[in-house]
Amino acid sequence: MSSSRFTAEPPSHDVIISGCGPTGAMLAAELRLHGVRVLVLERETEAASFVRIVSLHVRSLEIMAMRGLLDRLLPLGRRRPAAGLFAAIAKPAPQGLDSAYGYLLGIPQPVIERVLEEHAVALGAQVLRGRAVTGCEQDDAGVTVELAGGERLRARYLVGCDGARSTVRKLLGVGFPGEPSRNDTLMGEMEATAAPEEIAAKVAEVQRIHKRFWLRPFGAGIYSVVVPAAEVADRAEPPAIEDFRRQLRALAGTDFGVRSPRRLSRFGDATRLADRYRTGRVLLAGDAAHIHPPIGGQGLNLGLQDAFNLGWKLAAHLGGRAPEGLLDTYEAERRPVAADVLENTRAQTELLSVAPGAQAVRRLLTELMDFDEVNRHLIEKITAVGVRYDLGDGPDLLGRRLPDVGLEKGTLYGLLHRGRGLLLDRTGGLATGGWSDRVDLLADPAAALEFPSVLMRPDGHVAWIGDDQADLDRHLARWFGEPS
Repeated sequence: MSSSRFTAEPPSHDVIISGCGPTGAMLAAELRLHGVRVLVLERETEAASFVRIVSLHVRSLEIMAMRGLLDRLLPLGRRRPAAGLFAAIAKPAPQGLDSAYGYLLGIPQPVIERVLEEHAVALGAQVLRGRAVTGCEQDDAGVTVELAGGERLRARYLVGCDGARSTVRKLLGVGFPGEPSRNDTLMGEMEATAAPEEIAAKVAEVQRIHKRFWLRPFGAGIYSVVVPAAEVADRAEPPAIEDFRRQLRALAGTDFGVRSPRRLSRFGDATRLADRYRTGRVLLAGDAAHIHPPIGGQGLNLGLQDAFNLGWKLAAHLGGRAPEGLLDTYEAERRPVAADVLENTRAQTELLSVAPGAQAVRRLLTELMDFDEVNRHLIEKITAVGVRYDLGDGPDLLGRRLPDVGLEKGTLYGLLHRGRGLLLDRTGGLATGGWSDRVDLLADPAAALEFPSVLMRPDGHVAWIGDDQADLDRHLARWFGEPS
């Protein structure tokens, strides 16, 4: 990041985002809700075409409902119970999960990317494809970003949402400590000519021991195929169809007649966490900040939730309305969440081992998960509804997300589409005063809430609980800056 290569010019954008995956697109939309001038640069010239199915977890579904996107997504995916998530241990979803969206939505990753990009563009974000970031330099006024063709762009801030091999993170020199991959897994989409009933029976037999193994039908003879690789290899080089056939025969005794691959890839179980999420005017989010094994399906969800936390804070900072230190709470809140995800995926990975010791621990945990408290704790951890930010002393709800509680008319999340704060007041005696340009007020004595009033941040987390106006004003200033 040598400053001699760049000439500082006035920023033409407020924020440049490197990467238009789910994290980058979500962040762009969140920033545009507050009028931030956003440019998204995507290395790839075309949107991904592979069919890979991902699961939107409970907290991510809540986020989509808060921004009015869930009704668009539901017809495009398939609901299934929030069950069998922890180390693929087959246990039912806990009863009464504290969410109106207590299920998973299986949806093709290109579909969620398309919907989020369209949402961001509809709000006014600009997306440029075929633009790879190769350099950046920051100064007191902004960040200069250099592209592969030599073009230079200026913005007040840069956010790297450019994946596990993040160029932005490397340009910053941010450490990415952790463990390298120990086990690779092959993943692909291909035809299988064996009879569907034969495939289903053999997969069920193999999965009793090998949890990283499946053939899931897409229809028309096409299957998603996942099988452990023979060795750790360079994931920049895609595997060949023969690699799949060889491993399928080794574990199942048959290759199921797989042929005509549409997509072949491999993934590892590397686990790494960035030393820091912010360096001056440059921030990291999503896989650029953390990677972990895909067990439990948390990766995409973790990135979406990063963006949801960062967007309103960065917008407030750019608008000059942020209280001191607000932008720093992004790392303070989200990095511990990522560290916890890394820990639970490490644990789950061990439980997938076929070693006798790991299998014994797996059997013991399977017994323990018959207790509702254990099962609930693990599911809430993976689906992120158990996340609680440290906002100081107070009731357990403080720092947690508020569920979509019922109101006298409608539900809570329908009031959050604009990305503003919200004071939900059951007393009828509170006011947002000089913060009314940033915080909405709903006086509703019928709200399904056990507390007199709560102040919600734009990300849906509870920032204050009480009924005293002076105390409320202090917390409004803490999160939303000085009154108008």
